[in-house]
Amino acid sequence: MTVLPRAFAWQRTDTVGGEFVTLDDRRGLLAKGVAFASDNALYTCRYALQTDESWASTRLEVTVEGAGWLRNLRMERAAGRWRVTTSEQGDLERMLPTAPMPGIEEPDRLHAVLDIDLYNSPLTNTLPIRRLGLHRAEPGTKVDIEAAWVLFPSLAVLPYAQSYEVLAKRRIRYRSENFSAELDITDDGYVTEYSGLATLA
Repeated sequence: MTVLPRAFAWQRTDTVGGEFVTLDDRRGLLAKGVAFASDNALYTCRYALQTDESWASTRLEVTVEGAGWLRNLRMERAAGRWRVTTSEQGDLERMLPTAPMPGIEEPDRLHAVLDIDLYNSPLTNTLPIRRLGLHRAEPGTKVDIEAAWVLFPSLAVLPYAQSYEVLAKRRIRYRSENFSAELDITDDGYVTEYSGLATLA
């Protein structure tokens, strides 16, 4: 079992919940985390996330579990294409009657995606910040990306347009559709305060 040298924990400020992750970011990112929340349903999540040395996402394995059900998602990117597989156990129709199906029917819709964005996870905002060097960019710098948004607890995967704008040193505005939040970050790009969502413990 690999021992990872760094750790972060965030406390949710919008609901009961939190996230803990261990990671190695010396050559891209290798991260293993756990999160729980009671926002859409009471659930816990365990994930392993990996990027290449440029911080482009290459692999995600995630399990979301609640009372009487469990779902798994695996995403892998190779040669510019994503492969997405899912599995589930339990009575999902009864426990999550309105949740969308896990995964994505047409993985080719993710052809432009280099970043994975886990639902309400402060960690995954760091991926485009580091990949695009926004933690060192001048105020006024703005970039538009498309991320693979992984919803919890359903594990549905959606291509999702996002933007990141550098407001000041260690402060970035994140936008997606009608949503906007300000992110305070460390010198190396990790979120310390996600307005309205979470704070670094």
